[in-house]
Amino acid sequence: MTKSNYSTTTAGIIEQAKIREDALPLRNEKCRSQFFFHPHPTSKVCLLLHGFTAGPYQFEPLGEAFFQAGYNVIAPLLPGHGIAGDWNGDNPPPLPEDAQVYQQFVLEWLEQAKLLGEQVIVGGYSVSGTLAAWLALERPEEIEKSLLFAPYLSSSIKITDWLVSILPFYYEWLNKDNPGNFGYEGFSIPALRLFLDMGEEIMERVENSPVTPMLIMGSESDRAINLEEQRDLFEAVLQRQPNSWYYCFDKSLDIPHTMMTKLEGNEYLDILITLTKAYVETDLPWFIIKEIADQMLPGKSFDAVVEELNIAQQVCPDLRLMMTMVDKESIVDEDE
Repeated sequence: MTKSNYSTTTAGIIEQAKIREDALPLRNEKCRSQFFFHPHPTSKVCLLLHGFTAGPYQFEPLGEAFFQAGYNVIAPLLPGHGIAGDWNGDNPPPLPEDAQVYQQFVLEWLEQAKLLGEQVIVGGYSVSGTLAAWLALERPEEIEKSLLFAPYLSSSIKITDWLVSILPFYYEWLNKDNPGNFGYEGFSIPALRLFLDMGEEIMERVENSPVTPMLIMGSESDRAINLEEQRDLFEAVLQRQPNSWYYCFDKSLDIPHTMMTKLEGNEYLDILITLTKAYVETDLPWFIIKEIADQMLPGKSFDAVVEELNIAQQVCPDLRLMMTMVDKESIVDEDE
């Protein structure tokens, strides 16, 4: 792509998003699609999908970090999200209740992302982690890696899944007054149900279908999702994509489901960002990451381990930083 064509493409993406969002109107300016574009195509392009009832603001910190690392970043506003209105139980926000609306949306944005660089990285938080997993199964040959942050495959309490599957009521978030929440305060349950169904489909498909390498990240303090199923997804992906990684934040850190910004409650966002960048910039299999962590636990330095394993050429600065920040026992004991 010539520089002129690239400039026309990026300008068109920004302008079309502005036209769509100006016509809504928006609930909050924070809900606007966010784009971090370099003046030229980049080695990697990151397509980042925000959480349910929220907005692209959730990916501002990570998007900025990826941009500073030299990547183009797209964080679009999901369908039905971020719209101003007097939403309540009698008048719920206009969230889609058909999975195909979201699926077509991400397929279209994947085509846009492919125009902006060499490799596409797709990331999603919560229900969009589920959506990113669906896209990784649907178009694995077009995606370099996938990033799943607290993916909603099912809830932590099975009766909650049952209630979501059968009841049509309106639910108001318990943390709706969180200063980091610029999205909707509640939603109609059928709008969430489709992601529960999508999660079941993903767990069935992942056993036998091609899939991209994945980073899956969770938190032991997350009361919204099923961590066991999250690990099951990782193990299934790892069988065919050994360069997949998994990390679960220890309960002592008290990182909630809303892990993508400090305002929403993650005081250790720097670890999340460093770990994510290390994964995107490194092509090392999970067993090597575990070996590094295992050898560092007794006190051996990162550099000494890297030299012993003869992997210096495959190590990026963020991996070195990551291994000083994370709980290495959590990595070593992940299978237990």
